[in-house]
This record gives sequence, structure tokens and C-alpha cells, in this order.
Amino acid sequence: MGAPDVRSADAEVLIEDFASVIGAAMGWPPMAGRTAGVLMLAEEAMTAQQLQAEVGASAGFMSEITRLLIANGVVRRVKAPGTRRFVYRWREDAWVGCLAHQLDQVRELRDLAHRARATGADLPDTQRRRTGDMADYYDFMVARLTAMLQDYRASLGAAADPPPRTEVTGPRPGVRVPVDR
Repeated sequence: MGAPDVRSADAEVLIEDFASVIGAAMGWPPMAGRTAGVLMLAEEAMTAQQLQAEVGASAGFMSEITRLLIANGVVRRVKAPGTRRFVYRWREDAWVGCLAHQLDQVRELRDLAHRARATGADLPDTQRRRTGDMADYYDFMVARLTAMLQDYRASLGAAADPPPRTEVTGPRPGVRVPVDR
């Protein structure tokens, strides 16, 4: 279980690209991007301790990173077969998970836009137009992202990970982490 002892130079470059490019684009700390790269290239699931050693992170920071990657839809937390330990693995449908996460965020913004439009019904024309434009924009984005997600899922067929069967409460109150058993 875990990362290879020796990685190719190309793999190291990819991991560092994840650290700098994907991390920055997603608003993640570089260590989260690096961890995503390590898991994407890992042949097998890895424990938090293996990930810590691989990327040089503390236990607390690795806990935050793995929660972030799970929330962003690219990593799964699963029970290691025959043990009571959890391990982390790159989702086979990671990009579906990523797009689904983005859609969830846009839905939240759409809901805010609709509340703003309803709450601002008595505002002057310019402000009403702006809140209406915001609602229209997010309606458009939700519709397009929903269609994209459906099309992308269909293009993958059986390659998609099944949804997690259960959730456990994470280390912080209110944080739920999907778990496959």
C-alpha cells in the first residue's frame, strides 16, 4: 500500500505542477495540490501517515488537506481491507467529483442571487437590475454545468466511482466525510 519508493522525473514534475498550478487555480495551499498529485499517481491507496511522509506535512495539516480533497470530489476515504484503518485514494471519476463540487458551489451562489433579488425588490432600478442579472447568470451557469456533468458522466460509462455508501462525522463538528466500507 502506498507510493513507489522511487518516482520518475516526469512524475516529480507532475506532482510539483499539481502543487503550483492546480493548487493555485483551486485556491488550495500548494501542499494540497502536491498531495492530489501524489494520490493521482499512486498505484494503491495510502494512509494519512504515508501521505504525510510523502509530502512532508504534519498530521493536522494532512487531516485538513485530505478533507479538502474529499470535499472537492477528487479523493475518497475508504477502509483498508482487513483493517480498521482508513486510507485515501484518487477517485476513478475524480473529474466528475470536481465538476459536481463546482456545480454545488454555483448552486449556492444561485440561491444567494435569488434571495438577493427577492430581498431587493424595493431597491432602486439599477440595484434591482444588478441582482436580477446575478440571478439570471447563476441560473444559466447551473443549467450549463448540470448538462456538462450529465454529458461527462455519460461519456465515462462504467469508469465512475459509485457514490459513497455512508458518511462519518469528521474531526470538526458539522464536517461530514464520505466513507466507503
